[in-house]
Amino acid sequence: MKFLHTMLRVGNLQRSIDFYTQVLGMQLLRTTEIPAYQYTLAFVGFGGNPEQAEIELTYNWGVDSYELGTAFGHIALGVPDCRAACENIKAAGGKVTREAGPVKGGNTVIAFVTDPDGYQIELIERNDQALSTTMR
Repeated sequence: MKFLHTMLRVGNLQRSIDFYTQVLGMQLLRTTEIPAYQYTLAFVGFGGNPEQAEIELTYNWGVDSYELGTAFGHIALGVPDCRAACENIKAAGGKVTREAGPVKGGNTVIAFVTDPDGYQIELIERNDQALSTTMR
């Protein structure tokens, strides 16, 4: 088995595409519009399947907000420098909800940002060589 994607329901598709591409630096990989069932899909990511998992942004026509619930936690992204990533995100108009710093009870540097629909995205500082080529 292989992890393929995570689906998020969004209230404004273009606003969400702009956040994930302009603020987080992902690419818009593909879109699909399904008029018969009144929804549109947009897949974003740092590369496409099968090399990397994607995020599926689902816009159900006419629905502009959702209750996030208490079960979903967050999406996690590895970044080479958490503090620099936060600065870049803020400069691009993104909202940092927890500044970069060590995780409680540990040494790993993390931060949190929130997308336009309120979904939490954790940034985890990792020095993997592969990260330096995919994250800005």
